[in-house]
Formats: sequence, C-alpha cells, structure tokens
Amino acid sequence: MFPLKDDNPVQITPIITLALIAFNVLIFLYQVSLGYESSRLFVYQFGTIPAIIAGNHTLPPAIETIPPALSIFTSMFLHGGWMHLIGNMWFLWIFGNNIEEAMGGLRYLVFYLLCGIIASWSHILSNPDSIIPTVGASGAIAGVLGAYIMLYPRARIWTLILLGFFSRLIYIPAGIILGYWFLIQVANGSIAGMRAVGGVAFWAHIGGFVAGIALVGLFKKRNIRFFNPPRYRAAAGED
Repeated sequence: MFPLKDDNPVQITPIITLALIAFNVLIFLYQVSLGYESSRLFVYQFGTIPAIIAGNHTLPPAIETIPPALSIFTSMFLHGGWMHLIGNMWFLWIFGNNIEEAMGGLRYLVFYLLCGIIASWSHILSNPDSIIPTVGASGAIAGVLGAYIMLYPRARIWTLILLGFFSRLIYIPAGIILGYWFLIQVANGSIAGMRAVGGVAFWAHIGGFVAGIALVGLFKKRNIRFFNPPRYRAAAGED
C-alpha cells in the first residue's frame, strides 16, 4: 500500500513542513554535487555512526568534523539516494501539514526534531557496534506518523494498492495505513534483530513512531482532540 494523498484539509500554509522539505532537498543536492568519494566522506562526517556515539569506535581525526553527538541532529537532513529522499519527503508532505496545524509551527518543529533524536537513539541502542553511518529523515517523520494516528486515525488516505499485476486506488482510513506501516517495521525489525538490513534502520522507525504517539499530547494545541472525526474536502456537486 502506498499513500498518495490524504483527504484531511488544513486551514494554514504549512510553512515549517515546506521549509523542512526544502532544506532536505537542498542538502541532498549539495551532497550529490560533491561527487561519489566526497559524498561518501560527507556522510561519514555528518551521519550518525552508532559505534562512535556508543564509544565503541573512533573516527580518524582527518574525518571527524563535528562532535559525534551533534551527528544525531545533522544525520536527519542527509539521504542515501533520490528514492530515499523522495519517499521521505512524500510522507512528510502528506502527513506533516496536519500535524503542523495541530501543534503550531514552532512546537511542531521541536516535536519533529525530538522524534528524530529519539529515533536515532533507538537505532544506536539496538546496534551499538555498527560502524555504518545512518542518515535520513525517516525517524523524525515516523514521529509525525505516530502523532497523525493519534489525532486523525479516521482521515481518508487515497492509497495505491499493488498486488502483483493488480492495482487499485481506494480510500483507506489513516489508522489502517499507518498501523500497517508500523507493524511492517516491527516485523522487519524483529526478523532482522538488532541490525539495519538492506540499508533500513527499522528500530529508528519504531522508536520515532512510538515517540510521536507518546509526545503528541504534550505538543498539540489544547483545543485539538485525540481521535478527531474525519474532515473531507468539499467536492463539486456535494452539499
């Protein structure tokens, strides 16, 4: 199942969500402009390396550019390829605007970064000996998904379903889409054990999602309820 858009209109211009998307894209464009070898070095300099954070390994002085702890923040804005970037930004655009509206811009930004930090620590603690850099916004975005399932589980998501040669577009409640996504992360994380497999840090996704569920109540506006009823865009001919 791949979500294409939600039928959950907002009354604001999601400035922070747009800014986060723009910043991630600009950083990635700079990253790929460096060329292959320099780009790899850039990832080692600013990506999160669990063994470094856990104190089980050290970077050569020529590579270490920032304090290792700061890489937990910088890694949120790096990506491993175009598909990695596009997938993350697509999910952020679909679900982030509603959470920004529910929290307000500044609180939403703090919430996003905090979920990303917790997601990184989830991966570090699950794999403290790894020397493979971890990059991507998916942990922070998982926090946004966790908040969304708590606030708008009945919102309709226009979803592409692919089953072999069969495909169909249907509306599915957000609670089903995001619940399915989370179960996939748990299943893959359990199968993989305490490792990132195929370049995916499943425990970062799990940690970010759980953080979003746990923290949304602290960051949402007081007038925003949990489990809000769905809101639909007015369609031509409807009253």
